[in-house]
Amino acid sequence: MAAPQRILIQTTIPPMADDWHVGRFSLLTQYLRGLRGDDGAELYDVVARDRASANDGADPVLANMDESDFDQLWLFAVDEGDGLNPEECAAISRFRAAGGGLMVTRDHMDLGCSVCSLGGVGKAHYFHSSNREPDPERWRADDLETPTILWPNYHSGSNGDFQTIRAEGAPHPLLHDPEAPGGVLPFLPAHPHEGAVGAPADEPSARVIATGISQTTGVRFNLAVAFEREPGGAGAAVAQSTFHHFCDYNWDPRAGCPSFVSEPPSDRILVDPRGRWSTERYVRNLATWLAR
Repeated sequence: MAAPQRILIQTTIPPMADDWHVGRFSLLTQYLRGLRGDDGAELYDVVARDRASANDGADPVLANMDESDFDQLWLFAVDEGDGLNPEECAAISRFRAAGGGLMVTRDHMDLGCSVCSLGGVGKAHYFHSSNREPDPERWRADDLETPTILWPNYHSGSNGDFQTIRAEGAPHPLLHDPEAPGGVLPFLPAHPHEGAVGAPADEPSARVIATGISQTTGVRFNLAVAFEREPGGAGAAVAQSTFHHFCDYNWDPRAGCPSFVSEPPSDRILVDPRGRWSTERYVRNLATWLAR
């Protein structure tokens, strides 16, 4: 019997009740912990934690990620720029270089911009103040309903709704869904202001695999960039446009949200089971594909 893959679900902020702490990703954690193989054995040993600081200011787990026994890191960059320090970024980069699987997600504007210096996958994340989208035509607001949030802020729908996605190029294994028409996963959770991701020009293993479309401007934008595993080298990685694809509030808006979220939610994901089903399928694909 194979040992379960070890997954670290990690935020870039310390525990703060009125913020996007790791407890707000409990449905994701529970879902992964509940997955079983054909023999009934658990597939994933999941640890979920917020950032902590040792005496030198570095998180003791992240700063030694390359020496840990984790197989995958699912990093939720929910900070405002001060979430990861250079020591942690270097250790995470070494972790992937040694074959570890890495998923990095953030949100609008500059939320999560501490990931920029991560090797490879950090360059796939575009922000307002650093590593901007290559096309200056996109340096403008897309979400027109929340003027305090600057670009990038692609409006895919309300929290609690789900969006129809489009596979780009040959459908990637992350989008495989044998239950869906054509075998391609059709939906992911929506969010009023998603961030921006893209395939770095100097990363030949990276490509955009899925896009969505703005509900306000009709602009198509990238949802996920996949970095293929390098034989005998770097592990697989994914850059995701928003952590809201994985958040309790977006899987079930009854779970609540921090007080600074002002947009009214939808209940569509509660009344139409296709959204939650498709999202959980994506999560299962992601855990499978990132496996060391």
